[in-house]
Amino acid sequence: QWVYNILEKKAEADRIIHENPDPSDGFVLVPDLKWNQNQLDDLYLIALVHRREVKSLRDLTAEHLPLLRNVLQEGVEAVGKRFGLPPSQLRVYLHYQPSYYHLHVHFTALGYDAPGSSVERAHLLADVIDNLASDSMYYQKRALTFPLRADELLFKKFQEAGRV
Repeated sequence: QWVYNILEKKAEADRIIHENPDPSDGFVLVPDLKWNQNQLDDLYLIALVHRREVKSLRDLTAEHLPLLRNVLQEGVEAVGKRFGLPPSQLRVYLHYQPSYYHLHVHFTALGYDAPGSSVERAHLLADVIDNLASDSMYYQKRALTFPLRADELLFKKFQEAGRV
């Protein structure tokens, strides 16, 4: 509901850094709650897409390339305008598994070791775009490895199924 409140401007409307209102290929860029916005060393923004049916990396196909390209291009431009950071100083990625199932993209300062920015969980948006451009069904077919903490519900489900 937090995501929908932001997208519908019922919450955090004053915190929006950038918005592309297109219902199919648009998004809202907002500061992540983990970032206090006092310094750029730990810059952390989230792009929330307007499309509600796209839940995670697994849902993406070549049909979503215009959306993903908008998020990357406009997001990087907005960060540059607002905070003066060039694209070379940004890490732009998606999590798999995500912490919530509404497609969102993380924008962090390159030097910041943000939670979940390691290779096991983070998939660079530029790589996702390239993968989908070469194979529309890439993320439906590919095995994706991801870490789980012992206290996570999904880990417990894997244990119950004898998969751990």
